[in-house]
Amino acid sequence: MTQVHSTAIVDAKAELDSAVTVGPYAVIGPHVKIGANTTVGAHCVIEGRTTIGRDNRISQFASLGAAPQDKKYAGEPTELDIGDRNTIREFCTFNVGTAQDTGKTRVGDDNWIMAYAHIAHDCQLGNQIILANNATLAGHVHLGDWVIIGGLTGVHQFVKVGAHVMAGFASHVSQDVPPFMMVDGNPLAVRGFNVEGLRRRGFSAARLAAVKQMHRLLYRQGRTLEEARAGINALAAELPDAAADIALMTDFLSNVTRGIAR
Repeated sequence: MTQVHSTAIVDAKAELDSAVTVGPYAVIGPHVKIGANTTVGAHCVIEGRTTIGRDNRISQFASLGAAPQDKKYAGEPTELDIGDRNTIREFCTFNVGTAQDTGKTRVGDDNWIMAYAHIAHDCQLGNQIILANNATLAGHVHLGDWVIIGGLTGVHQFVKVGAHVMAGFASHVSQDVPPFMMVDGNPLAVRGFNVEGLRRRGFSAARLAAVKQMHRLLYRQGRTLEEARAGINALAAELPDAAADIALMTDFLSNVTRGIAR
């Protein structure tokens, strides 16, 4: 049976798997669904139309599924969707989406989200992401897989951060960041590409060489964005072992919304 502490308040309409554990003084609303083996810590509030997958660890005092911090929000039935095997530490705040976007805030699988992190309305997060303490995502932010956002870093609304990006401590991310890059500072600057992170994820020498070449085309040769895109597109024929990585970059650069970090 579901293990719910006697002091927790769980609405009768909430859908909790039989293997869910709910700690003392937690509050769970009527539109919440929680999957198997997820643990909800003491004093958590999970409300709104929130769906949480299996094997998540939600620490005490987290607030998930609250109304978005958007003056236009008028109570529309928007959602928060959290995947599997995420760690969500103390005092994190995740909001549901808004009708001005897809209506859903999405957090993928296997993410490590540290204390006091904020995920605003309509954010779309992939998998294997790390948000360090006090990382703050404004509305409509997109993070690709394997992104690392340093502590006290803020990400501006509508910004897209590509897969495998690392953003350093206390940075101001106000423009899109292409995949594989390392950025930090205020104003934000690209410091190189995330070579150590890519090595740890098993990138071959050929793939690393392709990422290095894409970095050069974007940041070391004085090209315009369109010129850099053309050069990166041409790499696919030269470096077939890195075709997927090149496609990831070209797709990202085709959908830039706020210009790219330079």
